[in-house]
Amino acid sequence: MTGSFTYQFDTPVYKGTTTIRTGHFINGVWIQAMDPKAVIPVVNPTTGETITNVAAGATEDVHTAVLHAIEAYKRVWGLNSPGTARSLLLNVLADLVEEHADELAAIEALNVGKPFHQARNMDVKTTIELFRYYAGWADKVEGKSYETDEKKLAYTRKEPFGVVGLIVPWNFPLLIAASKLAPALASGNSVVLKPSEVTPLSTLKLCEYISAAGFPDGVVNVINGYGDPVGVAIARHANIGKVSFTGSTRVGHQIMRASSETNLRPVTLELGGKSPTIVFDDADLKQAVKWAAQGLFYNSGQACIAGSRIYVHAGIYQDFLDSFTETVLNLEKLIGNPFAENTQQGPLVSAVHFNRVMDYIKSGEAEGATIHTGGTRRGTEGYFITPTIFTGVTASMKIMREEIFGPVGAIMMFTTESEVVEAANMTEYGLAANVFSQNVDRALRVAHRLESGSIWVNSAGDTEIAVPFGGYKQSGIGREMGQHAIDAYTRTKAVHVNIGHEL
Repeated sequence: MTGSFTYQFDTPVYKGTTTIRTGHFINGVWIQAMDPKAVIPVVNPTTGETITNVAAGATEDVHTAVLHAIEAYKRVWGLNSPGTARSLLLNVLADLVEEHADELAAIEALNVGKPFHQARNMDVKTTIELFRYYAGWADKVEGKSYETDEKKLAYTRKEPFGVVGLIVPWNFPLLIAASKLAPALASGNSVVLKPSEVTPLSTLKLCEYISAAGFPDGVVNVINGYGDPVGVAIARHANIGKVSFTGSTRVGHQIMRASSETNLRPVTLELGGKSPTIVFDDADLKQAVKWAAQGLFYNSGQACIAGSRIYVHAGIYQDFLDSFTETVLNLEKLIGNPFAENTQQGPLVSAVHFNRVMDYIKSGEAEGATIHTGGTRRGTEGYFITPTIFTGVTASMKIMREEIFGPVGAIMMFTTESEVVEAANMTEYGLAANVFSQNVDRALRVAHRLESGSIWVNSAGDTEIAVPFGGYKQSGIGREMGQHAIDAYTRTKAVHVNIGHEL
């Protein structure tokens, strides 16, 4: 067994006490790491203070979890668990998450630094919806029959991989864990999951509800740890049949290499982005400004789909810039403690990430761009950066080429449709893009020409669970969400039945 910690929330938006286990959740039991002295400090980004320490896993912990996951899959899960039973468990889990929604939102606000109301109304709400949506899929994982001739029957089966490895990032830890867990479990797989070492707390709390919901021991296993060794061990393990990773493009390459070293398992990669937002001169200016700001600054800009390259038609450039500046300055007044009632932007997640984003801001200045607004640290404790907009940028600048993953964007002017499409596609990434125009022909024409996995027209980043999500180019491989996720967590087997054919 291992330890836990208790935290007392006494804030304007939430009052309550939470207790969270700090070890690994393996085979339905909370255990200490192989090395009990190996711990990872978990920091409150609002203050910079350590909240608690969690166990730091090792390769041996992953191996232990995989062995239990295999046993659970063979004994009580997978093909031995009907879809109706899996559906029931996922619905019970959704009910438990809903019952503890405020507590989970408070944990996200504490550990990630996102405003409590955003964590409650987006992250936790969507987590509940994900478990319910895939509960509906669990008894509908179906194959197909094929007509051949009267002497033969052929059909396909959609079968789980067995054990799947899930690696979750730090920016939406609960929501992204659910987006992988729900379809993996609905499809009949058992799971070994690594939360981010930076933001593990909500996933560890979720394990309590998974146990309370009645999932068999060993079906869900969660191991804390750094990418090396725990993430590497998951990617390399010969008995893990599929890996799903969300994170940076750099680490995605490492996962891909590691996954090929022991077997040819399929890998789903949802990686980085440098999304363009294109505003034509016939756009609804007020709505374009609102959505562009939301698409850039939501979660303090710590989102892979953040629209950090904003291209505005010359005919409305100054009007857009003036209105956007006003919106950004108003947002700057709403930076603060995630548990304050009016907070719209919290801190960045860690000191390391804060310094990384500040270095990008410095590079923008050094390369000749103009800080139109923001670009500074807010306060002396925690990791707050004011929402930042650059003007006077060129396509070759580092801030226009690389993913910053913070509240930093740049605005450029364009004159023609072909010019802006070329500029928007001039990147190694291809995750998302936003187009604003009231001309339907133009909006759809541009959407079809943009090299991105998701395009939003007259909005930004409002994803839907039923709609596939993933990237082009260096933004990833495969698709998550909707039926595509069920397909990603199953293998197709073809069965040929001879019913009378003789040689």
